[in-house]
Amino acid sequence: MQIIKLDATQSTNTYLKDLSFNKELSDFTVITTKNQTLGRGQMSAKWESESGKNLAFSILKNNINVPIQRVFLVSVCVSLAIVDALNRLGIPNLSIKWPNDILSGNSKIGGILIENILSGSKIKRTIIGFGLNVNQEVFKNAPNASSLKNIMGTNFDLDSVFYSLIEQLHSYLNKPIDSLEQELYGQYHSQLFRIGESSSFKNQDGSLFTGTIEEVSIGGKLIVKHENGDFQEYGLKEIQLLY
Repeated sequence: MQIIKLDATQSTNTYLKDLSFNKELSDFTVITTKNQTLGRGQMSAKWESESGKNLAFSILKNNINVPIQRVFLVSVCVSLAIVDALNRLGIPNLSIKWPNDILSGNSKIGGILIENILSGSKIKRTIIGFGLNVNQEVFKNAPNASSLKNIMGTNFDLDSVFYSLIEQLHSYLNKPIDSLEQELYGQYHSQLFRIGESSSFKNQDGSLFTGTIEEVSIGGKLIVKHENGDFQEYGLKEIQLLY
């Protein structure tokens, strides 16, 4: 494991991806910064972060050996590792909001961004980015956001939180995750936000409907049961859970 700490960078994912194309990097190379100026989420969403208050890091995982059609298994594994680490820090009411958010109660405290490099029918290597709100108290453009400090009422040592997360991610990602698919999805569904509960959703066209989250498919799509009993799969940005 190699950890590279930067004073500031636009995006740890972009920095690590560029670095990996220019030189051979060891497995589990980590880039971290306390000031990520242009953090990204899924589908180019922006991540609001106050300098020196939060964590932003990216991990290079080589030879992850997961077939392309099961690519969401990487996200499942990463989400479970993060929830495990935060549980160990005593953060309450943790859950995973599909596809890439970590919540405490109804508040978003973290976001995952995974970018894969493919080789044939399998993932050659993957870059796993994670941003965690730690000591920031005010979020101007993210009404559902919170932080560990807001939730627990105390300041956290950024390095301690960082190494707790890295330890669990290293442990989970070194498992043969392709052969543990059923077990990992079972754990994932047990942590999935609002699974089995009647919820309000918004379609791409802005229309609203009520349905129930049943599960997440092997392909990473959200399976929702509509009020009329029909089941439908939704991909990234095709549906928004209102909460």
